[in-house]
Amino acid sequence: MQPFIEGSQYDTPAGRRHGLDRLARNTRGYFVAGVLNIINRARQAANRGQYGDEAWARSSLDILRWIEHCGGRFHLRGLANIGADEGPVVFISNHMSTLETLVFPCLIEPYKHVTFVVKDNLITNPFFGPVMRSRDPIVVTRNNPKEDFRIVMDKGKRMLAAGWSVIVFPQSTRTTRFEPQHFNSLGIKLARAAQAHVVPVAIKTDFWGNGRFIKDFGPLNRDLDIHMAFGPPIAIKGSGGEELQQVLAFIQEHLQAWSQPV
Repeated sequence: MQPFIEGSQYDTPAGRRHGLDRLARNTRGYFVAGVLNIINRARQAANRGQYGDEAWARSSLDILRWIEHCGGRFHLRGLANIGADEGPVVFISNHMSTLETLVFPCLIEPYKHVTFVVKDNLITNPFFGPVMRSRDPIVVTRNNPKEDFRIVMDKGKRMLAAGWSVIVFPQSTRTTRFEPQHFNSLGIKLARAAQAHVVPVAIKTDFWGNGRFIKDFGPLNRDLDIHMAFGPPIAIKGSGGEELQQVLAFIQEHLQAWSQPV
């Protein structure tokens, strides 16, 4: 599969934000309806057993283009780092909203066969579940840390050995605030055990907020640009403590830079 975006960086073209003069396209309902339509087509294909890697990546690209169509402005950096390591890697990212979960596949899958560590409610959800189950994710509960750790280490090592890369969100929940003390070392430990490299990922996706009642579909803020940056692969040496600090520093530095007025 060829990358959908050529080069190591991408910025939404100015002309991509068309149609915002129409009232409907400024509404959350219009945006959510488009996202649900894309996901529903993917769900139907997954239920038919016709939802493979390329279909998943193309659905993700449809989401990215729909976000742009509804006023989102992407600024992507370090895309060349996704495929810089020949082997499978562990992507470690902060987690702000539903956006990165839906957009990561079109950026990563063309370079790396990839899946997520996800909470079990995504697997059992009747709408999202078929799509997520088709990706053979690593499923945790967040209720039993010891058991979740065992699951991630056991299945994660097997998947990495089989050539899969793994996306890990080490924060306990999605949040617009980055608090390093709540960023666990699970991704580092998995990479160390599997002798794989880590790719740090910094994201700022508060364009798509978390909802008060339905967390996946919160309000949109078109004044906030969407930023994603992929760092160079990091080899784990020793206990991994130093590498965890490198990942934290990568995320913090980018979030600080993106928060500065232009």
